[in-house]
Amino acid sequence: MKEKTLDILTAYKEMITVHGWNGTAATLGLTKSALEARVYEVKGSGMRVDTALLIQAYAGTSHFAQAVAAASGGVFVALPDVGAIDGDDLQAKFHELYAELGLLSQTYSAAIKDGEIDAYERAALDDIAQKMHRTMKELMATMFQVYCQPGARAPFGDGGVRP
Repeated sequence: MKEKTLDILTAYKEMITVHGWNGTAATLGLTKSALEARVYEVKGSGMRVDTALLIQAYAGTSHFAQAVAAASGGVFVALPDVGAIDGDDLQAKFHELYAELGLLSQTYSAAIKDGEIDAYERAALDDIAQKMHRTMKELMATMFQVYCQPGARAPFGDGGVRP
């Protein structure tokens, strides 16, 4: 299943759709027109980050986080709930990553048969790479949540391990 990439305006509108313009505005203590002015940036107004986060929480989505990550050239990865996760679950996540790497390799091989990667093939490769990135981040977050002491950080604060 491919996740769609949202721009920030679309994210706002999709989050607001959950409870409607009037319901969302009322929850924020705004009028519908004041909310619209912020969303569409009318007459110099704009959406504050804390307001966007409130709308996101109210809508029960991660659309704003996804849109900001996409606009920044990245992806948003929600941390998994580690309630009953064990080593077998982590092993399954490794296998998922291996399968995605195999798909990337297979797609790449097919794409270069004619000596060129076209726009469609590039998008397919990029989609697979983004899925792999999400899987890797989920794997690492889960691994650290299951096996690291609370509050444990990488020795140099940048994730690097030095001799």
